[in-house]
Amino acid sequence: MFDDIKGKAQDAMADHPDKVEGFSDQGIQKAGDLADGASGGKFGDQIDGAEQKADEAIGE
Repeated sequence: MFDDIKGKAQDAMADHPDKVEGFSDQGIQKAGDLADGASGGKFGDQIDGAEQKADEAIGE
């Protein structure tokens, strides 16, 4: 069952890489915004750097 779901997800990712990239960008941005809000903006530069590295790692 899980192998079937995994296969379908991999097929969807291969068929629509631009959509997958867009969703990952949105998720990274939302996570960064939450972290920035939780820290009161104190670690904004570090959070932005982590967002960029995460996007680069996923985009590869």
